[in-house]
Amino acid sequence: MSAIETLILGIIQGLTEFLPVSSSGHLELVKAILGSDYEQQQGLTVTITLHAATALSTIFVFRKDIVTILYDLLRFKRGESLNFSLKIIFSMIPAVIVGLFFENFIASLFIGKTALVAVMLMITALLLFLADRVNENNKELNYINTFYIGVIQAIAILPGISRSGATIALAVLLKIDRKKAARFSFLMVIPLILGSMAKSVMDGDLSQESTALLPLLVGFVSSFITGVFACRWMVDLVKKSKLKYFSFYCFAVGALAILFSV
Repeated sequence: MSAIETLILGIIQGLTEFLPVSSSGHLELVKAILGSDYEQQQGLTVTITLHAATALSTIFVFRKDIVTILYDLLRFKRGESLNFSLKIIFSMIPAVIVGLFFENFIASLFIGKTALVAVMLMITALLLFLADRVNENNKELNYINTFYIGVIQAIAILPGISRSGATIALAVLLKIDRKKAARFSFLMVIPLILGSMAKSVMDGDLSQESTALLPLLVGFVSSFITGVFACRWMVDLVKKSKLKYFSFYCFAVGALAILFSV
């Protein structure tokens, strides 16, 4: 894979990881359009690199929150930081179960399933449209709605379902404060990304690596920079109830993807 391709994929990953339009769905559509012919092993390495970059961009944007949480935990201080951390761990359970027991099935959905991506994008569009119609947002996160958000995060493993869009939309539909919903959505995915990367390394999935360093570096940097921009922008958009515009976009891309698959 060339540096130009990883540059494009990095920009798309950085933007779509945080904007509610499905990073996995867009990456699959771009790969189909570009006709990328790299091996599956090489594709896995590129995917992990891009996701690592967006995880780092999330850590960068929310670095003050993360430092506060870690500081309180290291002091064994009970309170908001401990409760927040436990809720993140609780929200991870559904995605961990899906990742461990349905890994091969999920992986098969990322190979030339343009029609599936199109349908999932339209489902994302519906969730965003409904969420933008909710006016009351004054509830706090509790363990029950945290679990619901974790379930939809697990469903969002499917290509075309926006993870950030689905989790934020559901939180808003549950009438959780919009800013807190966005913050929780972005922070809850960091352990999953890091865990997925660690699992790939321990399983030896990257042992036969043949991807050149420069394309990976270009993809990482472009994904990180655009990720920082998109993450900050998305938090602002959620607070201002601007999700419906992304709903229209997802529906349009989904429709175009159906035409492309035909």
